[in-house]
Order: sequence, then structure tokens, then C-alpha cells
Amino acid sequence: MAELGERDFKIFREIERWRYCLGRHIQFLAGFSSQRTCDRRLRLLLSEDFLTRQIVIYGVPSLYMLTRKSKALIFVNKRQEQIRLDQIMHDVAVLDIAICFMKNLALNPPNIKTEKQLHQLDGFGERKHHPDFIFTKDDKTYCVEVELSLKSKARLEKNIKSNFLTYDYQIWITNENAIKLSRLLEGYKTQYSNIVITNIEEVKNGVFNIFE
Repeated sequence: MAELGERDFKIFREIERWRYCLGRHIQFLAGFSSQRTCDRRLRLLLSEDFLTRQIVIYGVPSLYMLTRKSKALIFVNKRQEQIRLDQIMHDVAVLDIAICFMKNLALNPPNIKTEKQLHQLDGFGERKHHPDFIFTKDDKTYCVEVELSLKSKARLEKNIKSNFLTYDYQIWITNENAIKLSRLLEGYKTQYSNIVITNIEEVKNGVFNIFE
């Protein structure tokens, strides 16, 4: 039986709030000095049935998820996460971008609340819209929306309006091919003044800075 330490519980808590993580995400979120050291620990947790690992779609590394055993240790719902194939690329991009924000803005992982956590705060009832993640910096609240595909115009504006009423800034991050989406977002900036638009490449390359 593996002896669990605080870092292991950090791994469990981070996977729980993001639903699933890649190995590279866990290395950063749990503070491992190298990917090799991280992978060694993950193998042990897998062998002790605290984690599961799945390759779901070609080109995406293994997804790490919690088992009922590890969920029980951190006192969360033991229901297994449902993986939506159409969401995997989006979810991986969201976590990549969240880590970029943590690095560039000197945010610790607890400074960020995930969409899953925001829904949990709602309790039961009608499911509300929530952004992919939020954070607070210098007494300002920021929400981040990662959009890799174009939603209906009505749904897009509904989400923008909700963010406008709730947060000081809403950061919309698209990919370089989402030209139509970027144009739509630019059009809404005159009506909703807190919109900031960038793309994944700028964030990952450290070019984007909301405080400039």
C-alpha cells in the first residue's frame, strides 16, 4: 500500500476540479520538478487504483481521472466522470491556457475556479452558464472563455451578456482559424465594454497581456 502525502492529495484535488488532466498538467499543478518524477508517481497511484488512465482519441496523450477510491479520500461525489469526445480538445486547451495564466500572472492553482466548481456552487436547479474558469487579480474579477468552434449567435450573445453582468473583464480566446467568431466578438465590444479578445497562440507564446 502506497503511503500518500500532501502532493498526492493535491493531484487528486486538481484532477477532480478539472474533471481530468494530462500528465504535463499534473506536473505543473502538483509542483513536480520534472515530468519524469511526476510520471513515476502517477504510475504508483495507478498501480494502487487511485487513478485511471485512458487514451481516448488519437493524438491526445492519456487522460488521468480519479477512481472511487481516491474520490472517497477527498470527500467528493464518487460518480465517474463522463468523457465527451467532442469536448476533449476544448478541455485540454482550457487547462493549457489556465496554466499559461498561472505562470504569466503569478497565480497559484487555488486562485483559479473552474467551470465545474462554479456549477457546484450553484447547487441544484436550472443549470446556469459559467465560463471555463475565473480568477481575481488586483481586486478585479476575470472570466476566461475558450472557444474553438462557433456557437449560435443567440447563445454567444447570451453568454457575453451574462459575463458582462458578473465579471469586470471577460477574456475570449479563439484559435487562429476562428475568423468569423473573432469578427462577431469584435462587433460586440461596442455594446459590452469589458470584452478582451486574443487567441491560443498569443497566450501560449506569452504575447498576450491583459494588463498592457
